[in-house]
Amino acid sequence: MSSKIVVVGSCNIDLQCFTPRLPKPGETLHGTKFVKGYGGKGANQCVAAAKLGAATSMVARLGDDSFGHDFLQALKNYNVNTEFVHLTEGISTGMAQITVAENGENTIVIVVGANNELSATDVHQASHVIKAAKVVVFQFEILVSTTIEALKTVKQGKGISIVNAAPAMANPDPRIFELSDIFCVNEPEAEILTGLPVRTVEDAKLALSKLLDRGCKVVIITLGASGSVFASHEDRTPIHVPTQHVKPIDTTGAGDMFIGGLAYYLAYHSDLPMEEIVRRSCELATMSVLKVGTQTSFPTRDELPAELFA
Repeated sequence: MSSKIVVVGSCNIDLQCFTPRLPKPGETLHGTKFVKGYGGKGANQCVAAAKLGAATSMVARLGDDSFGHDFLQALKNYNVNTEFVHLTEGISTGMAQITVAENGENTIVIVVGANNELSATDVHQASHVIKAAKVVVFQFEILVSTTIEALKTVKQGKGISIVNAAPAMANPDPRIFELSDIFCVNEPEAEILTGLPVRTVEDAKLALSKLLDRGCKVVIITLGASGSVFASHEDRTPIHVPTQHVKPIDTTGAGDMFIGGLAYYLAYHSDLPMEEIVRRSCELATMSVLKVGTQTSFPTRDELPAELFA
């Protein structure tokens, strides 16, 4: 069975420390717990979709080290097709060092490692899977040149591309905007890309317009507890999609759950209006902040209300 969702992106080992609060610069704090997990925005988004029941493939590179071998098995355990996940000699698996405070806030430091070895050659080897997919997902944790090559490959098929511009860079190659079908960022990423403050829903609406001016077809800005706003080149009127308010336990990976949900609904429920697809994706992201961890916090289909799949 071919994969309806393909993720071309990053894999990182997550090394998570839990502390009462985030440390100040130069400060040492005693943590309360340490957890090793599997992350990277690419892998997170792929696993998020897979846990919803999607047929997924990952195009990625891991280091040929213990982390890499463990990661490969973890992807297989989630029923992700790993035919195009390659182990790379002489370089470490990507790593994310995460500190999570009791109020749910987090800081993350990333070492890209093998992620930077994912190349146009890898894209060409996986081109038949990319062209056959209904949705192909990208982030900014691999080389931009590789992303552009893969975006061009998507155009040769009939699928939809989602670019999650995270972590944000101020002036990415303009082809990223033009080649993406859906461009998705959170508030600080939108600020970096547009130079505008994005603190409120109204701020986000202004940032939407600026991103559409750069050639994006559809732009979504996620706003955490305030939900999301989106607009399209065809209809530039911003639509705000609120989400339910909860007390978060761990916000790590919530944005990745949103993207995984978005990909799932676009692949399996493409008849739904975009507003409903965004609403359901927000609901999934909100549910993910109620559990500790990244991939482990993503809900599985059997844990979710049936109406989310109707």
